[in-house]
Amino acid sequence: MITIEPALLWLAAGLTLLGAEVFIPGAFLMWVGLAALGTGGLVLAVTPGFAVQVSCFAVLSAASIAIALRLRRRPRARPGVNTPDSGLVGRTAQALSFRGREGRVRLGDSDWPAQLAAGAAVPEPDAILRVVGVRGLVLVVEPAKPAGMTEPSRA
Repeated sequence: MITIEPALLWLAAGLTLLGAEVFIPGAFLMWVGLAALGTGGLVLAVTPGFAVQVSCFAVLSAASIAIALRLRRRPRARPGVNTPDSGLVGRTAQALSFRGREGRVRLGDSDWPAQLAAGAAVPEPDAILRVVGVRGLVLVVEPAKPAGMTEPSRA
């Protein structure tokens, strides 16, 4: 009769689950596979009974899945590269025409639809505006401050 070391079974199961995660991605088998590898490591170090092995596997599985869920819920920082507002906010544009709060501005060599920011006065044609946001393809603009003007201090 062939006897197989229990630690090798746990390690083989863990590696099999990690390998299955590569071919069937879902970010679940990986955590159970890591729990099986941890159980295999415990069985290599100490030789517990079967009930302790299963309990250890259950605890490690629950802990690893809890960690995975916590990592998944953590909000990710929004990258500043290749986002619509990454290269536009802060730039200055020239007012072409405005009717009410909506109009068109020239930014670089392109004309863009624009909308005035809350509280901004309707600009005259050729006025210099600053882009303060982007909503889809519409630039949100406000009058640019003339050189030398600073924000009032809020003491």
